[in-house]
Amino acid sequence: MNSSQQTMSLKLPASHDSSNIQSVLDAYDLEFTSDGKLIRWSASNKKHPRNWSTSRKSFDSSVIIFLELFTTAISTAGSTTADHAAEEFGIGRTFSIFLFVSLYLIGQCIGGIIFPSYSEASGRRRLYIISTSLYSVCCVIAGVVPHIAGVAVGRFFSGLLSAIPTIIVAGSIEDMFNSKDRVWLVFIWALASNIGLTLGPIMSTYITVELGWKWLFYVAAIVTAMNALALGFVRESRPSLLLEREVAKVRKDTGISTLRALNPDHTPDLRTFARQALFRPVHLFFTEPIVCMVSVMSAVAFAIIYLFTEALPLVYEAMGFSEESSNLPFIAISIGLMLGLLTRIKDHHTVLQHEEQNIPLEPEAKLVGFSIGAPMLAGGLWWFAWTIPPLVPNVDWVVSAIALVLIGYACNEFDAVLAGYLADSYLSYAGSGFATLCMLRSLLSAAFPLFAQQMFNGLGANVAASILAAVATVFCIVPPIFTRYGKRIRARSKFARYSLAVYQENGVDTDGY
Repeated sequence: MNSSQQTMSLKLPASHDSSNIQSVLDAYDLEFTSDGKLIRWSASNKKHPRNWSTSRKSFDSSVIIFLELFTTAISTAGSTTADHAAEEFGIGRTFSIFLFVSLYLIGQCIGGIIFPSYSEASGRRRLYIISTSLYSVCCVIAGVVPHIAGVAVGRFFSGLLSAIPTIIVAGSIEDMFNSKDRVWLVFIWALASNIGLTLGPIMSTYITVELGWKWLFYVAAIVTAMNALALGFVRESRPSLLLEREVAKVRKDTGISTLRALNPDHTPDLRTFARQALFRPVHLFFTEPIVCMVSVMSAVAFAIIYLFTEALPLVYEAMGFSEESSNLPFIAISIGLMLGLLTRIKDHHTVLQHEEQNIPLEPEAKLVGFSIGAPMLAGGLWWFAWTIPPLVPNVDWVVSAIALVLIGYACNEFDAVLAGYLADSYLSYAGSGFATLCMLRSLLSAAFPLFAQQMFNGLGANVAASILAAVATVFCIVPPIFTRYGKRIRARSKFARYSLAVYQENGVDTDGY
């Protein structure tokens, strides 16, 4: 069926004749559900995001992933600016960290509660454009207003708006890519996000030292404004919303107003929307074991990087590094992040094996990176803890930097693999499951920098890092649990079963979901 047939307006008489209705559905490449009551996508429909061209999906994915990278960098960049701004405003360092880092992440947590369900009901594109434009304005406010109130307003609302790419990108990827392709896209997204974490302190240090702390926010405003323009060229990717638009054309062409699209995302009133947006993430955390365990582990691994924005300068300045160079060890973490490419190659091989043998690909088959990353995180933290001053003096900084490579690899595996596991387990409702993770991640990331300096100075860097290593060691028991019992846990989950049922009705390639 060619594109002209799909897009032309069919002037049929208003009739309930089934042949007329079917001809219109054929023209739009749609079909009735198995019960004949609703209209859904046909598997070959080119307007479904899964069937878009490679160039279109590549452009849209690149724009939103870059947005996630840069806004994440701006979140960790606040640590360095806090030191310099504290002197200008005459406030304590801890309060300054709260203003520049924690307040941003508290805003992100609140945004993570509000936006995911809204995006599932009302689409992605509009949220991306509006939020990125307003993010640019908030960065200007943080830099221009000569008072801590301006910083507080700018950073809080920047964080609130940053929740949109942080959370909705996972949903956008699920919209456009099946399980096979998501292995790579989730990896690229997680890698970009985590590189943003490590890029932020380095970028912030050099901008702040050379130009002043306000210029960090001016640069952020310029870059995000340009990103907002680029977002104007992306397409809406929420399949149910696009289907509603197609069915509206069918109603117009047939004159039958009772035709309805299969739309599990419809929110009929504000009360229903509020229930989904405010209570679904909390409900999932306490009722879904997978969501609970994934959220806790991923949040702790992510928050360790925020803690390091305060701790690493202390450790490496004690080794003789200057203020500007004390954040350069984050490069070692970045190298570890990129080593995740090796695990993704293994995941890709696993997918191909299942296809060749015609074996269904279960989400647990892609947990190899997590199984490696959990002991790697524990080992890297133990290694780092006992190769730094003060209890272990005169050890070259390169030795501890190698440990940071291991930690970087592990953090990326926690982020990419566990996010992918949520996407595969909850499919079309991955955004809601991921909102739970991001809510906890934001809260822990907001809290960890506040006590990092006191923890490392009070206990000593060796003992402080050992506490983190002990927590990571406990996480090592979870990969075997997921690998062996994950399918059974999902089978008992009402929400996972519902998500799969919705997906099978509304998807176009359920054989490779």
